[in-house]
Amino acid sequence: MTFAIIKERKNPPDRRVVFSPETLAEARNRFPEANFIVESSDIRIFPDSAYEALGFEVLDDVSHADVMIGVKEVPIENLIPNKKYFYFSHTIKKQPYNRKLLKAMLKHNIEMYDHETIVKDNGARLIGFGRYAGLVGAYNGFRALGIRDGLFNLPKVETLADLNEVKAELDKIIVPNIKILLTGTGKVAYGAKEILDHLGIKQVSDALYLTTDFTEPVYVMADVMEYNKRADGKVGDKYAFYNDPSGYVSNFMPYAKETDYFIAGHFYGNNAPFLFTREDAKSSDFKINLVADVSCDIDGPVASTIRPSTIAEPFYGYDPQTEQEVAFDVADAITVMAVDNLPCELPKDASEGFGETFVEHVIPAFFDNDSHGVLERAKMTTSDGLLTERFSYLQDYVDGKE
Repeated sequence: MTFAIIKERKNPPDRRVVFSPETLAEARNRFPEANFIVESSDIRIFPDSAYEALGFEVLDDVSHADVMIGVKEVPIENLIPNKKYFYFSHTIKKQPYNRKLLKAMLKHNIEMYDHETIVKDNGARLIGFGRYAGLVGAYNGFRALGIRDGLFNLPKVETLADLNEVKAELDKIIVPNIKILLTGTGKVAYGAKEILDHLGIKQVSDALYLTTDFTEPVYVMADVMEYNKRADGKVGDKYAFYNDPSGYVSNFMPYAKETDYFIAGHFYGNNAPFLFTREDAKSSDFKINLVADVSCDIDGPVASTIRPSTIAEPFYGYDPQTEQEVAFDVADAITVMAVDNLPCELPKDASEGFGETFVEHVIPAFFDNDSHGVLERAKMTTSDGLLTERFSYLQDYVDGKE
């Protein structure tokens, strides 16, 4: 079986790759029955020569490969029929802008394995760039704070070589006496936590955070049952909430009254309550003035996230009273960082980390009869041009009925 590392063709260009040269060499050593080839690319963070130096064939045409492995969506005109594909298709939530892409994959009898659908039995993600989104998102929030308040001037992550340089820049700053809320307990949240811990900011309990004034910066890491509660007043259950959040309401405002800087690192499920609404943000008790929305759900659970921002222009302001965008440093506005492709700013580290998990969890499934069901769970479309049973809920989306 031949696996091809394909060139990224989506705009804006993405320099990440699923396998660094060293990780691809590890895959070759672990699975000698596999053949790995690389499509030539002039934008990839690792040059073609780095793969060639380790003995990999770098080609302009990889159409003979069985499995195509990329990061972002493959443009419709570049899809090769009757192949297996791995990439982020951004279709599993019925995203309107990629409906044509899913239709094209079905038409071309492509077996699609979305990186987001590579999960354990319990639905937990096995691979992803979440940690790096959290790392860069939290850093960018501090960068916004420093520029807005004239405290310090952190460089953009994209100008730094790697995570070590990012942390070296953080060593140069002093964080003011602020209270920081971090939502989530997954890879994204723990990536953000890595930044907070590196800065030496003390983590405190929910009870202390909500009731105490401090003389130093502190943060709290809030799980989903801290900022949501059952509408009937009974004790909530996290897993019941994940399965059906309809009986829950937001319990976020107690945090909003105590927080200066909010890092949104949570996963937002369908039909879950908004964390805070536009009306909530109008309240005189609403204290949050800086949001790093790593989750970046537009017009969703974080009311101030009214659009995604970009790596080039990562910050904007949200005026709670007018509900309009303003400059990020306008007085009484909420400064928003809502870059939706944060790991692109740290392509080397993100690629290395992603590839290690891909070698661990995905490649073995091709050679052990998928003993853990990884490929079976991940497969969205079949070589017969049909949705699999697990993803049959997308049929209305494919048919244009949603």
